[in-house]
Amino acid sequence: MAQFRTVGLIGRPGSRYTDETLRRLLRFLLARGHRVVLEEGVEYIDAAADEAVPNQHIMRAGLATLGANCDLAIVVGGDGSMLGAARSLCTSGTPVVGVNQGRVGFLTDISPDDMELKLAELLSGHFELEERFLLDSTVEREGVSVARAHALNDVVVHPGQVARMIEFDLYIDDLFVYRQRSDGIIIATPTGSTAYALSAGGPILHPKLDAVVLVPMFPHTLSSRPLVVPADSEIRLHVCGKLDQQPLLSCDGQTQLLTHAGDVLRIRRKPERLKLLHPLGHSYYESCRSKLGWSNNGQ
Repeated sequence: MAQFRTVGLIGRPGSRYTDETLRRLLRFLLARGHRVVLEEGVEYIDAAADEAVPNQHIMRAGLATLGANCDLAIVVGGDGSMLGAARSLCTSGTPVVGVNQGRVGFLTDISPDDMELKLAELLSGHFELEERFLLDSTVEREGVSVARAHALNDVVVHPGQVARMIEFDLYIDDLFVYRQRSDGIIIATPTGSTAYALSAGGPILHPKLDAVVLVPMFPHTLSSRPLVVPADSEIRLHVCGKLDQQPLLSCDGQTQLLTHAGDVLRIRRKPERLKLLHPLGHSYYESCRSKLGWSNNGQ
C-alpha cells in the first residue's frame, strides 16, 4: 500500500452504474486505509465515505491539483473520461488505471464486475506499466502562437461544416510532402490508431511503436493514403484557401481550436508521457479481439 498511499478518484457522475461504481471504489479504498482525493463534482458520494470510515475527511481537487497530490488515479468511465484525465495527469506523472463504464474501453480495461479483486492486486504492486505519448498542438498566426492544446488519441483538422473541403500544405520536419484538398486530416498516436483514425481507414499501430499516423479524410485524389512517420517528427500544416474559411483543430474530440487561412499548425510529440497501469496478464491483442470483434477461433 505504501506505493499508492493516496489515490485519486475521477469520474463523471450521472448514470446509475457510474455512481454506484464510484461509491464501491470509495468504500473499498477507505477500508484498505488509503487516503482518497475526489475529483471536484463527485461530492454526492459522501455517504459512502461515512459508511466505510465514519467522520473520514475526503479531500477534493481539480484534475491538475489531484495529480500533484496522488500516487495513483483511478478513472471511472469510458475512454472519453480517460482522455480528459490523461491530458492533465501526464504532466504530474501520476499513474492512471481505468474502470470501464463505457462502450469500448481500450484504455479503461478493468470491469466493474471484478473491480475490487483486480485493484487489490494492482494496489499491492502487481501490475503492468505502459507509457503512452501525447501530441502537443499549436496554432500560429503571423508568427505568433495564439492557441495550444494536447491530445492522447488524435489531432483532427476539419472544415467545421458538413460537405465542405479544406486545403492545406503538409510539411514533415520542414520537408514539403503535399498540398491536399480534403475533408481534413487525422494525426493519431498509436493510442488513437484504434479510434477515429481506424474508422477513416488508417492502420492499427501497436502502443509500443514510437510513430504517428496521418490519415486523410476523403481526399480529392485516389492516391492519398495513410502515412506513418516517426513520433519525433514535427508535423506542420499551412492552412490555405479563402480568408472566410475557418477550419477547426480538434484534440481528442474534446478541445476545439479555431483556425484561419494563413495559419500554421504545428503538431509535435509532448515530452511528458501518460503512465497507464494494467492488471497482470493484460493483452493488447485480447483487447483488439474483444473490442473490435476479431475471431477467437485460435483460442
